[in-house]
Amino acid sequence: MKKILVAVMMMGAATQVYAQKYMTRTGKVSFFSSTPVENIEAFNNEVASALDSKTGDFVFQAPIKSFKFEKALMQEHFNENYMESNKYPKADYKGRVTNLNAVNFAKDGTYNVSTSGKLTMHGVTRDVTIPGTIVVKGGQATVNSKFKVKPADYKINIPKLVEGKIAKEIEVTVNSILEKK
Repeated sequence: MKKILVAVMMMGAATQVYAQKYMTRTGKVSFFSSTPVENIEAFNNEVASALDSKTGDFVFQAPIKSFKFEKALMQEHFNENYMESNKYPKADYKGRVTNLNAVNFAKDGTYNVSTSGKLTMHGVTRDVTIPGTIVVKGGQATVNSKFKVKPADYKINIPKLVEGKIAKEIEVTVNSILEKK
């Protein structure tokens, strides 16, 4: 009887530890550049994300070639000329929810959060703080965020010929539904 009780307690503890993680491989990230000359928008639905509800550790990784544009030529220029996606195939963020105590993963609701970490893109890593929300509902955690990135901060060179067509700050939107694992 004692062995059964210990085994059940260990299984319960293992399940509780295992249930701390929320993950997806089909997260969504988009970006939008607005100028008086032209608007540019791209979508990526192949983003891997993970969130540890106990520690607040949060990571996401976006394959650069998975961004899709309205015009094929824009996508080609984005990959070859700006992002150099053969040389720098992914962008990633590794950070932590700084106000994790504001989120109750056991209760459905929308929680305002802030994360602090390192964003790596085009071979450059920068410290960033990103605001967002975590929506907990039915065993899922949906991560939403909107923030701006300056291409110049990541050594993404915009040729003089087209610099008027690309914003100095690009708006990035994250909307990823993470499943409890």
